[in-house]
Formats: sequence, structure tokens, C-alpha cells
Amino acid sequence: MAKVAFLGLGVMGFPMAGHLVAKGGHEVTVFNRNPAKAEAWVARHGGRSAPTPREAALGQDFVMACVGNDDDLRSVCLGPDGAFAGMDPGAIFVDHTTVSAQVTRELAAKAAEKGIGFVDAPVSGGQAGAENGVLSVMCGGPEEAYASAEAVIAAYARICRRLGDNGAGQIAKMMNQICIAGLVQGLAEALAFGEKAGLDGEQVVEVISQGAAGSWQMANRHKTMLEDKFDFGFAVDWMRKDLGICLATANEIGASLPVTALVDQFYKDVQRMGGGRNDTSSLIRRLR
Repeated sequence: MAKVAFLGLGVMGFPMAGHLVAKGGHEVTVFNRNPAKAEAWVARHGGRSAPTPREAALGQDFVMACVGNDDDLRSVCLGPDGAFAGMDPGAIFVDHTTVSAQVTRELAAKAAEKGIGFVDAPVSGGQAGAENGVLSVMCGGPEEAYASAEAVIAAYARICRRLGDNGAGQIAKMMNQICIAGLVQGLAEALAFGEKAGLDGEQVVEVISQGAAGSWQMANRHKTMLEDKFDFGFAVDWMRKDLGICLATANEIGASLPVTALVDQFYKDVQRMGGGRNDTSSLIRRLR
């Protein structure tokens, strides 16, 4: 059992923090910008809430974060009320937010100055993966810090791997999002094509999903795409944030992402249609 703080109780963080108690048996303190969310979490899972990241982090062995973007992460880490101000030397900060590798390395350096370990550990698996405790966690950071954090992360992970130094986890998450963008667009085009050709999409998917075209996206999203239901899962607004990080990083390192850049613009079309909070599979809307 460890003493753990969890910062950020959104659709991912709320269940992840719950698994730390239910499956991990850890002593958990939570912080959320909206205190009502923190109170609701404590009512369901026990533990306690704190009014600032600093107070949540006081005396903790680990501080986990799952917030929105680079600026949100800086705000919960830095300053007099930030988590770093409350953490003891030897404690470990684990960031599950999808952010830029640049801010990861910046904050890891500041943590090191205070004797704090820092592991970037973005996740994949969506809301369902968080609720079921079966996320894929891709990590970057010092080997010793990762080795300590891995046992805590296990409470909500199907697989967890260290892929290199700080920033490696975020680069791996970018690769994940690049793959998803192309897969969802391909699935959307195929289903829309089949509709216009007059075929039963459900019957076709039953066949082609067993062959080389099969994917997680096909298995888990084709039915709701055919039914025009997109009020769940990972939102288009967040996907565009992630793809923006991918494209900016590609520009920095000289990589080419032509399909990703195109699909990012397709998601922009969905936003213009009012679908910013729709699930990412809503790409099919612009094809109908």
C-alpha cells in the first residue's frame, strides 16, 4: 500500500483514482478544480480531498495527474499551490495527461531539481478502459522512478511499459493517436461507401472484421457509427488537441504526417458542424 494523490477527476481520472483504492488498496487523496467532483469521488471511494494540488501532495509517495493540456499540467505542478511545492524528495510524480514532450521534459527537469522523480505515462483505452482498469500505459522517465511507479499504475493498466527517458511516453502516445486517426477515417469511409452502395454495414463488418481489415475501431465503433450515435468516448475537441501536438512535433523533428494532417482538418469540419464533443468516430458525419 502506498500514499497516493490523484489530481484531475475527469472521465478518465475519476475511475482511475477509484481503482487505486479498490484494486490497489492504496490510501488516496484527490484534487479537482471543481470541488464537487472531488467530494463525489470521496463519497463513492473514501479517502479524502484537498483544496490545492500542494495540499493533496503533502506527504504522498506518489502524485498522479490526469488533466487537460500543457497549461493545465503546469498549473497543477508549479507555483506555491502546485504539487511540486508539497512533495518530499524521493516522491514520484506520474503524469497521465497527453501533453507535449517539451512540457514533459521541462517539468521533469524542475522535478529533478527538487529531488522528485517524474514519469510521463499517457494512456490509451478511452473511458471504457479507464472504467474497467485495462488501460495501455506508455512511459518515459528514469528507470528507478518507473520501477517504483509501475506497481501503482498496475491498478488500472492492462499493460505498462517504459519506452525511454522523459518524453518517450508522450512520443509513443502521439504514435497511438496517429494510428487511430487514420483507422477511424478509413472505417468511416468504408461504412459511408457501403451505405451509398446499398449494403448492410453490420453484415459486411461481420465478414471483413475477421480478415485483414479488422481493428479495435471496427469492432468497437462500427455499430454506433452506423446508428449515428456519438455521445460517448473520446471527444473530437480532445483529439484535435492531440493531433496538434503530433503535427507540431513532426515539424520539430522533420517527420512527415500527411494523412494525420488531412484527418485533423476533417475533425475541424466536424467541429464546425457542432460536433466538438462528439466521439472521434463522428468523422462519418461529414461523409453523409
